[in-house]
Amino acid sequence: MALTILFGSFVLLLLIGTPIAFCLGVASFTTVLYLGIPPLIVFQRLNAGISPFSLMAIPFFIYAGDLMVRGGIAARLVALAGSLVGHFRGGLGQVNIAASTLFGGISGSAVADASAIGGLMIPQMRARGYGVDYAVNVTVTSAVIALMIPPSHNMIIYSISAGGQISIADLFTAGILPGLLLAIGLMVAAYAVALRRGYPTEAFRGMRVVGTMFVAAVPGIVLIGIIFGGVRSGVFTATESSCIAIVYAVLVTLLIYHSMGFGDFVEATLGAVKTTAMVLLVIGTAAAFGWLLAYLRVPAQMIAFMQSLTDSPIVIFLLLNALLLFLGAFMDMSPLIIITTPIFLPVVQAYGMDPVHFGVVLVLNLGIGLCTPPVGSVLFVGCAVAGIPIWQAIRTIWPFYAAAIVVLLLVTYIPGLSLWLPQLFR
Repeated sequence: MALTILFGSFVLLLLIGTPIAFCLGVASFTTVLYLGIPPLIVFQRLNAGISPFSLMAIPFFIYAGDLMVRGGIAARLVALAGSLVGHFRGGLGQVNIAASTLFGGISGSAVADASAIGGLMIPQMRARGYGVDYAVNVTVTSAVIALMIPPSHNMIIYSISAGGQISIADLFTAGILPGLLLAIGLMVAAYAVALRRGYPTEAFRGMRVVGTMFVAAVPGIVLIGIIFGGVRSGVFTATESSCIAIVYAVLVTLLIYHSMGFGDFVEATLGAVKTTAMVLLVIGTAAAFGWLLAYLRVPAQMIAFMQSLTDSPIVIFLLLNALLLFLGAFMDMSPLIIITTPIFLPVVQAYGMDPVHFGVVLVLNLGIGLCTPPVGSVLFVGCAVAGIPIWQAIRTIWPFYAAAIVVLLLVTYIPGLSLWLPQLFR
């Protein structure tokens, strides 16, 4: 009965449009009252959920990403991507994906990526005769790449949800090859759609232009190296690297690019504060919800249920992926990581999957959910930037979904794609 109350109240509140943080908090509070547990436990678990020091990296990376967008670093990365891949079929679509890959190595946020790259690329693609639905589809699906490559906020959340015993440096490293594989898969899909629709190619502007664009983008590329190299080598932690990213972004935009005024700085600060407040509230209430799941022995019941269905790891991993894809369509990513990690991590470990490998699979899977209705936040951002209804984008997004799911299956069943680089760096 307690589980019925927990999930029933949560789903009911979700269906009537209640913000996700309040859905999780109210459902937890209602269930605690039914169980006769002191209600204070909900607030204690909420506070515990946002207390880990590692979470400090999230607001700082959010802040750094916003500063870089307003300071012109994102625009220069787009220009570099354009000089490298703009001459391929459907050139601006390829530029969009390459730019998302580069910017994702700075922001670590799919929503920030879709907003920044979409704001720059969608108007250009529309002006050059590309379908606006194609522009949105490329933008939102390529934004998922930012979740895979360092510095991914959600890898940090996964590490904390798994008890803080999984190395963030290993998770950062493990996501690089799957992230690049996703970029390649989306480029193939973008090329196929562009070929079918007859979109133009752009003229290659020569290596001199590539060199010029590269020099202009060097400060942003250097930051990618600083973040990953520092964390991977142990010179500083993920939290310390996020602080360094802010200082670096301010210095670059003020002293090198001269592109950010005081008003932009204030807007970036206020935007980061607002985003951080929303993210941490969701994380805290999700922690309370997840604690109740553990208290009600849901992980143990899930393992027993899976074992009753089959003993095949192949089938188990396929079922988990299908379930996570379904959940990702109805719930935002951060709370899902916190809720599902304690449930499914013991299941996959029982079938031989490494926790680092599962972290990559989980983040990629739920990242795809950010592009699917009805609760696809990245999809909403892309459609809002383009000014089109969601249904118009959904009608033609299937080739990009297919490419992402193929990559997900490859990452799931080929552990070396996730584990080779972390093992190489040890």
